[in-house]
Amino acid sequence: MLSRRLLRIKTVKSLYSYFQSGEDSLSRSEKEFEQSIRKSYELYLMMIALVGEVAEVARERIAIGQAKLMPTEADLNPNRRFVDNRVVARIEGSAALADAMTRYKASWRGQEALMKRLYQDMIAAPYYKRYMEATGQAEEVSEREAFAADRRFVIDFLSTQIEDNEYFEEALEEMSMYWVDDISYCLGLAIRTIGFLNENSEDLDIMPMYKNNEDKEYVETLFRKALVGHEEYFGYIDKFTRNWDFDRIAFMDKLIMLAAITELVQFPTIPVKVTLDEFIEISKYYSTPGSSVFVNGILDRMVVWLTEEGKIAKQGRGLIDTTVAKEKQQHATIHQ
Repeated sequence: MLSRRLLRIKTVKSLYSYFQSGEDSLSRSEKEFEQSIRKSYELYLMMIALVGEVAEVARERIAIGQAKLMPTEADLNPNRRFVDNRVVARIEGSAALADAMTRYKASWRGQEALMKRLYQDMIAAPYYKRYMEATGQAEEVSEREAFAADRRFVIDFLSTQIEDNEYFEEALEEMSMYWVDDISYCLGLAIRTIGFLNENSEDLDIMPMYKNNEDKEYVETLFRKALVGHEEYFGYIDKFTRNWDFDRIAFMDKLIMLAAITELVQFPTIPVKVTLDEFIEISKYYSTPGSSVFVNGILDRMVVWLTEEGKIAKQGRGLIDTTVAKEKQQHATIHQ
């Protein structure tokens, strides 16, 4: 399922697209935003299915070898451990995965060249050679141990062959502009899903797009309220950055703070600390090198003011504590 962290990132990036494009239709922007989230889930499904696509290349190679006019002994009696991998078979035969991929229109269709390249790199990798050379040993172990070895191989394929693979990432970027920053996260979800498989599993336990309806409502509201209230919230940012040229502040910093303010003001059940920690962490990866310190300082001061103005009203014990923010503000004042 897509985490709140990823949903926040999607919100900030969609806000960036909205303001950069000059879009003036809220409904169109919301549909585009919804599509960006949907595409992340689609990539998760495709990551699970990927090993089956590569196994199909292996089967084709075996068939070509056996169809030769003068096949070798190796052609006639190939090592089938990979193509007969139990976990690969579960993935390829999964009704849950097939249904989800049909519903979300997820497919590797048209990527045959990519699959062949992945196959060539895989068969040259040490983890593949170790796995294939252990064929005889695999026949002597229990079903549970054999299944675990097959599962470990599939996870090795994803973590070794796909993680930080430049040509694979380039191919995905060409397939969808939404996938630029989603690869690592969706890969992790796929590995987690496959890791839950055991010899008694009837089918894959495909994660839903959202953990629950609350997460879906959360991200839709966050994006909509940020757009609707952006003039007011940009005004708050301007108030606390008067010693700065507002137009020269990194645009991504403004959008990160816009999303953070929206969450602080619009979601009474999300603790202030959670909001601050999340958006400061996002600023470390999606803005300038010094952004996290800048965003942290501005938001700390803003939380105190927004609370005093009654614009932040958290519900429930322990959901708001401005003591730390006040202490930071006092400390900064003393040392100015």
